Amino acid sequence: MTLFNVLDILGIIAFAISGSLVAMRKKMDPFGVFIIAFATAVGGGTLRDVLIGAHPVFWMKNPAVIYYILGSFIFATIFRKKLKYINKSLFLFDSIGLGIFTIMGTEIGLNANFHPIIIISIATMTGSFGGVIRDILCNEIPIIFRKEIYATACVLGSAIFLALHNFEINSGIIYVTTSILIIAIRLIALKFKLSLPTFYAKE
Repeated sequence: MTLFNVLDILGIIAFAISGSLVAMRKKMDPFGVFIIAFATAVGGGTLRDVLIGAHPVFWMKNPAVIYYILGSFIFATIFRKKLKYINKSLFLFDSIGLGIFTIMGTEIGLNANFHPIIIISIATMTGSFGGVIRDILCNEIPIIFRKEIYATACVLGSAIFLALHNFEINSGIIYVTTSILIIAIRLIALKFKLSLPTFYAKE
């Protein structure tokens, strides 16, 4: 198993736990929690595969993905009371999934020989749209549309990935470095309360 595969699995697990935590916070039943976990884990990657014409989409070619999601759902359900600071747990798992999936999307875009702007767009979509689908299904305004540093972290991480790739640095180093960078950007933004400006119109 390659580092790429390991990171992909970790991303699926992180986002599945993230989705489970949001669904449990909304007091959904077990079936609802699993559906939200599933949609969060595969949503961004599914949309990416549909847009680039990769059929069938990634989780249909690899049924093990469903088992990873199921295991994550069970883990989150069993240890829900242990996750004392559920909002902090949600933020952490969401950030991990965001960082890893952004890098997965960047690598897939590179392998398809897309233009750098398209690669960054695909990477951002892969990293963030699982969370968008999760929030919509849970009747919340998606994080990506609020003032949090979210999609911006994806764009920066993907751009740095492409820059490092041009220097022919070892792919494993690039994967780990840029994933950690995206997670760090999210954590720093939270700690120092950094955010993008919001726009509104007076009535």
